[in-house]
Amino acid sequence: MKREKLTVLITGGSKGIGLELAKQFAAHGHDLILVARNRDALEAAAGIIEGKRGVKVTVFAFDLADPQCPQRLFDAVTAEGLQVDVLVNNAGFGHGGEFAETDLSAELDMIQVNVASLVHLTKLFLQPMILRRKGRILNVGSTAGFHPGPLHSIYFATKAFILSFSQAIDEELRNTGVTVTCLTPGATATHFAERANLSNTVLFNVTGVADAESVARYGYAATMRGDRLAIPGIKNKFVAQAGRLIPRAIATTLARKVQENR
Repeated sequence: MKREKLTVLITGGSKGIGLELAKQFAAHGHDLILVARNRDALEAAAGIIEGKRGVKVTVFAFDLADPQCPQRLFDAVTAEGLQVDVLVNNAGFGHGGEFAETDLSAELDMIQVNVASLVHLTKLFLQPMILRRKGRILNVGSTAGFHPGPLHSIYFATKAFILSFSQAIDEELRNTGVTVTCLTPGATATHFAERANLSNTVLFNVTGVADAESVARYGYAATMRGDRLAIPGIKNKFVAQAGRLIPRAIATTLARKVQENR
């Protein structure tokens, strides 16, 4: 039986897990809408994917740190006559250091990208899915969402929001034909660690780092099954369970230890 061709919108789709998710969806014959800040990077990614997979890739350069951009993106997609069957909220970044000393503007941008834009895009693209009684949403969270994170307090809090939000609305949408999946990878080999000042930590140098392709493959499969929660890897499943079983104070202290620069 021929597989249905879907159109998949992926934010942060020019590199890292976002790009690998784009490759996974394209490998299964689905068209793509890739969104990121850098148009050159987007067009390079689109050229590679279109050349290899023969799917259509549309790109939009938007900075989701701008509160106006989710609506502008929705309007641009609508103006192109595109129907989004799968929304992948992957865009996000981290910013490390002790909260009393970190840059407020960077943290407010992080909250805008990781939380506010994710909520805004979900609200906009969810309504047409409900009307069609069909659709999938993948929100890329993190194992950081399972416990507090000293030295990365805002980042961990944004991922806790994504986890809670995703699980709640998936329950709300139970009888609509729309599913919401939250993918919670742990340390992964992308540019994230460098930007978040985590490159020289136990988390990224001792505990082991996953490759973005395997994380994306796991996330794709979970999304297409309609799983509510997708935790790739035994180590990450342990972290998720430990967050429930270990006393909060101990978990918080351990989280600091693995994120301190060596």
